[in-house]
This record gives sequence, C-alpha cells and structure tokens, in this order.
Amino acid sequence: MVLTPLGLRFQGVRYPCTIGKTGISSRKREGDGATPQGVHRLVGMLYRPDRMARPADWAVPILPGDLWSDDPAAEDYNTMVRAPYPHSHERLRRADPLYDLILLTDWNWPSAVPHRGSAIFIHQYRRAGYPTEGCVALRRDALHRIARKITPATRLIVS
Repeated sequence: MVLTPLGLRFQGVRYPCTIGKTGISSRKREGDGATPQGVHRLVGMLYRPDRMARPADWAVPILPGDLWSDDPAAEDYNTMVRAPYPHSHERLRRADPLYDLILLTDWNWPSAVPHRGSAIFIHQYRRAGYPTEGCVALRRDALHRIARKITPATRLIVS
C-alpha cells in the first residue's frame, strides 16, 4: 500500500482516503494530529464480531472492555489493554462504526518510545475529507476490500 496525495494505492487500485488533520510528519509526536511518514508494516487486524464476519483468519475480535493505551507515561503505552484501565486510552469498541475494522501498523511498536505517537491505525473514515488524529482512514467498502487481500507482510508506505 502506498499513500500518495491522490489517495492510497493498493494492488494497482487507488482508494480515496483521509490522513491526520496536520498532514504527514517525519517527526510524529503524541497528540500532534499528524500521520507518520515512513514504511509501516501491518501487524494486526481487529474487528467487531457483533457487526461483521471475521474478515481474515488472523483477525482478532474487539471485545467489550478492549482499549488502546495512548498515555506516554504508562508502561503499556501504544498497546491494546483491557478496562478498567487507569491511564489515558482510546476505546476500541465504539458506538460509531469507525473502529469496526482496524488494521494495526507497527508505528512505535512493539517497543514504544514515550511521546512518539500511538494508535496509528487504518480504519473507516467518518466521511470524505474529514481528517483523522493521525491514522489513515478509508471508505467502509474500500477498507473491507483491502482487508480481505492483505497479509501480515503487507506494508503501508507514507511519503
């Protein structure tokens, strides 16, 4: 997958997408709203089993209480954690459909550097042109089409 100004290119097809509200950065920091520049491996896939069928054999269900730590001071910063969790976090099981299907990147993972950024996912977008907090977001149908074809060796290139 290659992210370009014209969208995300995967297997010769261009898909419209959105990125972080402050654009692409080579100096990603927690909370800056930027999508990190670089080559990122896709290291996991999460999905809501109450809203969709398993998209791939290696996809992991998002269960009630699943969270993602975004607290740079926490020992488990930039990893999936469970509620109750006393530090800052994102809920993975949201009321809206944005996280019904999540492709996990290896940005600042598995050995997270504090303040370097967390929760850099590929997920469904809110609407065309609506920016993310640093993730890459696609239309639902495009995200599902791509998810069926990727493997754990797939890379996301952001330049």
